[in-house]
Amino acid sequence: MNLPVTYIFTHDSIGVGEDGPTHQPIEQLVQLRATPGMTTFRPGDANEVAEVWRYLIAKQDGPVALALSRQDLPTLDRSRFAPASGVAKGGYILADSTETPKVILIASGSELGLAVSAYEALSKDGIPARVVSLPSWEVFEAQPQSYRDTVLPPSITGRVTIEAASPIGWDRYAGPTGEIIAMRGFGASAPAGQLAKKFGFTPDAVLEAARRQAR
Repeated sequence: MNLPVTYIFTHDSIGVGEDGPTHQPIEQLVQLRATPGMTTFRPGDANEVAEVWRYLIAKQDGPVALALSRQDLPTLDRSRFAPASGVAKGGYILADSTETPKVILIASGSELGLAVSAYEALSKDGIPARVVSLPSWEVFEAQPQSYRDTVLPPSITGRVTIEAASPIGWDRYAGPTGEIIAMRGFGASAPAGQLAKKFGFTPDAVLEAARRQAR
């Protein structure tokens, strides 16, 4: 019916997985993104959440789903990183290099901090990298091709996508040679840190993937 209804979902990842599979959403983001007419946002910090609401107040013309995290997430220092206003375009360059990046780290929601951590480690090692925050596929895909190519240049094939959910759909952003860090199973019940290690959502795992892609 295209009604401007806002649905708010929480527990957006395995970060509260001590209760087992009932608290480990894997396929739900795919379902939301596959729903015709639905716009899905998965913001990565408090600043992005605020900008999502700003966007909705100004532009909402249909149903929107917000996938929010229950676990604590760092609020990024926007004096060091790009303004969260880029959320209004669905995806934006959060952090960049003065040189042409050898690898682009693309993330949403809870995993945005992992991309930033890998970016900082790569920068210290002199490896040019870029972080792209991609909270809304639908809004990003609605942008002009020129903008999308500025954020994700086709010529840069070294890419790592990070989202603690199903990998379905991420190939469009990772490209044929990029790496997709995602969930391919569920059911383990343990503290968040142990689950992150088991499923590969750690700064070290993301950094290793980024180094492979930057070669």
